[in-house]
Amino acid sequence: MRDRTQRQLDGVLAQGGGGTHQNRSERDTFAGMYAERLARLWAVENSLCFGRLDNADHTSLYIGRIGLADDEQRRLLIDWRAPVAQPFYRATPAAPMGVTRRRHLQTKGRTVIGVDDDLLDLDGLTDEDVATLNGEAALLASIGARRTGRMRDIVATIQAEQDRIIRSDLSGVLVVQGGPGTGKTVVALHRAAYLLYTHREKLARRGVLILGPNLTFLRYIEQVLPSLGETDVLLSTVGELYPGVTPAVRERPETAALKGDERMAQVVARAVRERQRVPRKPIDIKLDRYTLRLDGRTLDAARNRAARSRRTHNEARAVFVRHLLNALARQAAKQLGKGMIDDDELADLREDLRTEQPVKAALNRLWPYTTPQQLLIGLFTSRERLDYAAAELSAAERELLLREPPRKGGDWWAESDVPLLDEAAELLGDIDPAVLRAGAWMAEEEQAAARAAEQEEGRAQLAYAKEVLELTGLSDIMDAEKFAARHLGDEFYLTTAERAAGDRTWAFGHVIVDEAQELSPMDWRMVMRRCPTRSMTIVGDLAQTAAPAGARSWGQVLDPYVAGRWRAESLTVNYRTPAELMAVAAAVLPLVGPGLSAPSSVRETGERPWSASPVEALVPAVRAGVAEGGRLAVLVPESFKDELGAAVAAAVPGAVSGPGTAALDASAAVLSVADAKGLEFDTVIVVEPALILDESPRGASDLYVALTRATQRLGVIHTTALPEPLARLERRRIA
Repeated sequence: MRDRTQRQLDGVLAQGGGGTHQNRSERDTFAGMYAERLARLWAVENSLCFGRLDNADHTSLYIGRIGLADDEQRRLLIDWRAPVAQPFYRATPAAPMGVTRRRHLQTKGRTVIGVDDDLLDLDGLTDEDVATLNGEAALLASIGARRTGRMRDIVATIQAEQDRIIRSDLSGVLVVQGGPGTGKTVVALHRAAYLLYTHREKLARRGVLILGPNLTFLRYIEQVLPSLGETDVLLSTVGELYPGVTPAVRERPETAALKGDERMAQVVARAVRERQRVPRKPIDIKLDRYTLRLDGRTLDAARNRAARSRRTHNEARAVFVRHLLNALARQAAKQLGKGMIDDDELADLREDLRTEQPVKAALNRLWPYTTPQQLLIGLFTSRERLDYAAAELSAAERELLLREPPRKGGDWWAESDVPLLDEAAELLGDIDPAVLRAGAWMAEEEQAAARAAEQEEGRAQLAYAKEVLELTGLSDIMDAEKFAARHLGDEFYLTTAERAAGDRTWAFGHVIVDEAQELSPMDWRMVMRRCPTRSMTIVGDLAQTAAPAGARSWGQVLDPYVAGRWRAESLTVNYRTPAELMAVAAAVLPLVGPGLSAPSSVRETGERPWSASPVEALVPAVRAGVAEGGRLAVLVPESFKDELGAAVAAAVPGAVSGPGTAALDASAAVLSVADAKGLEFDTVIVVEPALILDESPRGASDLYVALTRATQRLGVIHTTALPEPLARLERRRIA
């Protein structure tokens, strides 16, 4: 199949660049189609076929990542999302759904290396079938495997409760509540693949957005959807949803919580209105031949007319300016002794005045064009503006928002600023690009950011061109820079995800939010704008809410937007965390909140969690953990992250400090709990749990998260006294 698609692509490209415009257009269309098909086939190469259904009517169906047919259109492989494949996930001995045997195939490349059989109807098997039975449960084999640093798909081991959620209806908001290790994330990703398969026509044009808690998490999951044949889904964090802004500042928790408070929507709205205030005293505009005056009555009338237009700030400026120019033109006519003038003469005078520098300066002061960045910088660096816009906040809260102006080349934006920028953009509206380029008022750093964005786009286009040429085997005969230049700026060659990533106003067909409990009310306002149809999948665990402005209930989050129109599902089985480790984490839950319960683990490992003292034992413990194999994480209090990260990285070969791709690939990584959110490791060592509890407003949730990242082994190292729920851990002496 892949070879045939490659031949088809080669045949199209071999036609060259000649012919009519229609010929070239058709050729490019077919080339794009075959290149996309080829990319999908390469992406699903690993474990393309992973199962077989033997039915009671003695027919068999092979199940795989995508559907395939031969030249005669006979089905060779059934896409796992197809309705006929549902029994592979839902059939049980009590309800076999016409299936006698479900076979799980483990492959390496194109070689079968393992076979596991589930018997659903022994009486329906022939003697020959019985003689070929193999294996143990594929699920337990999968969850017991070592971590690789990247999330794997679970398409071969989806369980019945997961399958029901994955195939739930597209419409409306689906909330998936599940504790650690229940598979929330992989269920969400497989749901994205299923929805794109089932509703391709509806979703292909608008696309699917998947929001994750941090960039490390996105790198962790980025291979799952391509392995399922889907290469056009936008993965993003909340901080990446505003094009052109890269948040890099880490704020105090109380400041981030305040910026996430829904009251900030009113603060931003008042900050916009502050840019529209008119002075009480008249304004004199001195020109060469006369002086014009704008009195309070004229200014109020212009402002009210602009407000009644119900346009955004930047768009309403035209209404405001036109009203004032008309008033000034009539004054000028009188001073020039023209008396009554007709509309054409008024228009000529108005245009003459528009070009006068004193008039332009006055109009720009009265109703300036404003970008969201300018608005927030002006707000947060001015006590006077904060006092006006944030009057409903306390003096202490306003003090939290007050900041120094940005320095040239320095970082200034935090992730909690992004929803505020988005809020401001909704109220301000767009500015004509020609005005942006010509405006001397445009901040130098904004111009630099625009140039940097253009350069980054060029680099991304070149990298993409090289990847396509290597994928299609044409890198030796076609220059990547020419290939990129040919298509640069032509939206036809941009994927849906690429177009959506650069468009703040893009409306997605479906939005999936992972670790959704961490989003603040202001975050949710921004996310809801990205999905006007309210077709969403929200996954999370309220017991793991660590963000100060995070959710305490799903109703609190969703009722303001879809009251009575959201539905909830629960995942109750923990496939990741062994029972021995989960018992330790469950003991912390009463500190998180009343009435919370841990999911039930499906397995035991015999590895008992341990504790050791003092903190100086950390490096020997990491060395011993690395020697046991698999991936190891050291989860530390935020205040110790740099110190302990440097110590471990210096003493343990291959160890790294901090989040990012390097942390996913290293044998050992030192991370804060926030950086480890959503990740999993073979071994986890938690350092100073008492400090983790004390350092954030929701420290108990942070500790619960830390204790549930391991799939095999868990240790605790401390100098300060252990919290009471951990006091009975088995003591270990670290040499």
